[in-house]
Amino acid sequence: MFSLLDEPWLSARTVGTVAGGGPQGGLGPVEKAGVRRLLLSADQFQDIVVDLPTQKPAIFRQLLLPIVVDALGPPADAAEWLDMFRAGAFSPQQSAVLTAYLDKHRQSFDLLDDVDPFAQVAGLHTAKGETKGSSLLVATVATGNNVPLFSSRTEGDPLPLTPAQAARWLVHTHCWDTAAIKTGVVGDPQVKAGKTTGNPVGPLGQLGVVMPVGRTIFETLLLNIPFGQAPLSDDLPQWRRRAVEGRVEDTLSCATPAWQIRPSRGLLDVWTWQARRIRLVPEVTQSGVRVQRVIVAAGDRLDTVPDHEPHTSWIVESAKSRKKQAGKPGAASAVRPRRHQPGRAAWRGLEALLAVSRVSEQREATDTRTGFHTSVLLDQLSVVREGLPPGYPLRLELTGMVYGIQSSVIEDVFFDEIPLPVAALNPDGIIFGCVLEAVAQAEKLAGAVNNLSSDLRRAAGSEPIPWDKGQRPGETLLHALDPLMRRLLVGLREVGEDFDRSEQGLEAWEEKAGRETWKVAEQVFSTAAPSLFSGRIVAKDGKERAYRLSTAERGFRDRMDAILTRRAARRKAA
Repeated sequence: MFSLLDEPWLSARTVGTVAGGGPQGGLGPVEKAGVRRLLLSADQFQDIVVDLPTQKPAIFRQLLLPIVVDALGPPADAAEWLDMFRAGAFSPQQSAVLTAYLDKHRQSFDLLDDVDPFAQVAGLHTAKGETKGSSLLVATVATGNNVPLFSSRTEGDPLPLTPAQAARWLVHTHCWDTAAIKTGVVGDPQVKAGKTTGNPVGPLGQLGVVMPVGRTIFETLLLNIPFGQAPLSDDLPQWRRRAVEGRVEDTLSCATPAWQIRPSRGLLDVWTWQARRIRLVPEVTQSGVRVQRVIVAAGDRLDTVPDHEPHTSWIVESAKSRKKQAGKPGAASAVRPRRHQPGRAAWRGLEALLAVSRVSEQREATDTRTGFHTSVLLDQLSVVREGLPPGYPLRLELTGMVYGIQSSVIEDVFFDEIPLPVAALNPDGIIFGCVLEAVAQAEKLAGAVNNLSSDLRRAAGSEPIPWDKGQRPGETLLHALDPLMRRLLVGLREVGEDFDRSEQGLEAWEEKAGRETWKVAEQVFSTAAPSLFSGRIVAKDGKERAYRLSTAERGFRDRMDAILTRRAARRKAA
């Protein structure tokens, strides 16, 4: 027996306190806790500590969030949500309801139960009784074709997992597993030659996950619960669904799981989606109970990413594109989840994250104009932003998986965290414009440096660096601007809608960004050969153009002045 409710299988950092007992926002010690303690004392913990960033959204979605919503129900509206948020902790009545819920369903959270193990299928087996190594669950360990770079472990090495480790990687597999060939199990009608093919990646692997994070786990829970969405009668978390459907459809709690392609029935269903059928095989060793063998088989498939999926922003197809694709087989959906781009800082995608609805406009009109709409969670934060404390330290954690070879291997893990001024969620406010202006300036400065490099290369008689190959100097500049942008976002938290203070922030940003841009530009100039002073004439499309060092520098200075207008005005005034 290993109860996920009571066993300390999660690590969580406590909230730092001052002498008076109030939160100071500092870092407290890391403690071990089970789900029960983590939820009932959610205001006393700052955040959970995980082995891999992608474990965090998996733990919240597969356990913490659905327990709270299924037990207490979602807030009915913005006012109820704000009342809970301002309370800062679960009320005694809410804690009593949570406790009763956990006690009622305690048996369903036993990881090693013989009859109904958590998020597994008891008795799952292959025709030959085969199992595989537990490394199949661990995304960072070599197994099959999935061989992480510089891995010191081979597939043949045993990987004994403690029950706590196995639990964390179990929920991670349900959310992020690759689309590789899965073990064929007895009773699965999709089995061919002892295996199943065509499996999609886990539900979160199809998204660019966007997760708002607060000062405590309690605040993070509320920030990730949509309000005003009454749950449907058949929208159940997987531990309750298996009790209902296991007797009728023989899908989850028996040894012959069915393989379903179906839509999500609601928020609780999609949060606890069982993308795989899994059985952990525990063994008693000298070190205690360990999991060294597992079975990972095909599970349920989502027929499409549901529009009630709260943890992603969306790309909206233009009306022209929709009309062009209309009537064609396999036509793309009007909206699709926006994936994160590896190697690209999260703040460079703020245009999509801040694509919130204006009160005075229809949602569809807003989406069509921007080409994006933000996540459900950020959209609702734009509604309640005025009820949050001034300067509230909202953070966004962005996670994603990069798959390769037909999504059968994991090539990279994306993770970034950005501070976001709550006022930026007001599309008619000053901070909204400031943030998007600064992001656009950073991109344009990178383009100006790339143009400078291209002009100098043409003057030397060579071709510019292709946009998709090699290391372009613009990427070096964006890396240098990264800490400046994050500092600006933190500073804008305290500004509110004060125009003068926001202008001061942008002036400081432009001054520092200009200095960093010149540092990178000087590196580009330092590679210039003496022949670039005279340059050369290039004929293109019947026109001749002179490329030389002087014209390249003059063009670069003009571009900088056109981008950093405040900096240019101050310099000219001085």
